[in-house]
Amino acid sequence: MIKPAPSKPFKDGFEFAETRRTLPIALLRAREALMERFRPILNAHDVTEQQWRILRILQEGREIDATALAERSCVLAPSLTRMLRALVSRGLIETAKDPKDGRRFLISITKEGQNFIARLAPESAAIYAQIEAKLGHARIEQLLDDLGEVLQVLRQD
Repeated sequence: MIKPAPSKPFKDGFEFAETRRTLPIALLRAREALMERFRPILNAHDVTEQQWRILRILQEGREIDATALAERSCVLAPSLTRMLRALVSRGLIETAKDPKDGRRFLISITKEGQNFIARLAPESAAIYAQIEAKLGHARIEQLLDDLGEVLQVLRQD
């Protein structure tokens, strides 16, 4: 008696890949692996990851409105409002009404905020150096270029 060949599952072209091979999961796992290295520093200085991103963006040197800051820091607007209050109360940032548009607020880093970043910079730089030693400078630059290209392509839609 001849046994029938095992049937193959029907494939319609919309099968899910294993999660380890999906871009969203891979990016999240890579982010977590990186942030595990930085969280102890942030926790030791009583600053959240989102607050640190806000400070770093403001540290780049110019006043920015809340909408642009939320977008650049990847923080949702309702959360940003709460974080700004906390950072203002610590004296790390300041807000002022936009002289050209009284409905907008401009946010900037204070001298104390700059000093705060300067205190954390050596520890942060040491972690970056460890990561670069493992991955190599060229590979990090290539990853950043590739991710920039992914963002550019996806934002075209």
